[in-house]
Amino acid sequence: MAGETASNDEKISAGANLRDVLLQIADSLDESRGDQGKYDRIEILQQLLGRNVCERLGIYRFPEGFLLSVVVPVYNEVDSVEEVVHRVRATGIPCEIILVDDGSTDGTRELLESWRDQADLVVQFHAQNAGKGASLATGFRHAKGDIVVVQDADLEYDPADFWTLLLPIVKGQADVVFGSRFTGRSQRASYFLHYLGNRIITLLSNIKTNLNLSDIETCYKAFRRDVIAEVAPKLRERRFGIEPELTARLAKIRGLRIFEVPISYEGRTYAQGKKIGWRDGLRALWCILRY
Repeated sequence: MAGETASNDEKISAGANLRDVLLQIADSLDESRGDQGKYDRIEILQQLLGRNVCERLGIYRFPEGFLLSVVVPVYNEVDSVEEVVHRVRATGIPCEIILVDDGSTDGTRELLESWRDQADLVVQFHAQNAGKGASLATGFRHAKGDIVVVQDADLEYDPADFWTLLLPIVKGQADVVFGSRFTGRSQRASYFLHYLGNRIITLLSNIKTNLNLSDIETCYKAFRRDVIAEVAPKLRERRFGIEPELTARLAKIRGLRIFEVPISYEGRTYAQGKKIGWRDGLRALWCILRY
């Protein structure tokens, strides 16, 4: 028994979240049955905890044949992009990862070039830096998944939150889901002026769109593919103005169901490579008025 307990403990890493721990425990139960037959680990957890609890923990099934498109704009992220790809794969969600290099000059381009033969990666290159909005537009054009989600390449956002982000769409409750950094999950304390600017931009956007969002500047936005396929050809903003433009264009689609869920966030400092600045805030305000 002691040997079995030690073996199970080794499987549950110190950094695992509750969802991973429960699934690993279910796997351990399955192994302990030997030849007595296989458990369905999701089914057994739903019986023990209830379907609603499991869904809140991200324990649920995707439809058969489901594919997630993860669009990753990349600019000078040679130190983090490999870890981002690893974390996306570690979610266990069937996905294609669309990496759009936006004219990197720090070795990122060469790294991505070496990955072109990996089956789950779609690698695209811009000849010169065009901005996040331009990179997203490129990524959206190549997306083939049932749901499309945006993932930054700088480790500020944790792909483990995909399970929370995608659930309202998978359940048929939403067409678009925003992941909010300001509704309950843990986050690293970030720059106050960034926080204040974000709240002002979100408030003004809500006034213009008649939505009630808490974080329009979030990276984490998930879309049914037919929705983003309708919006993407209309996008004009090439830099960080893409966030208010996307929000405004989505708000104009009659009957569109937009949800918001809490996510975790670990903001970078400028020393660590944060790129957004006060000029982008001014552009965001202009975009709210324009779109």
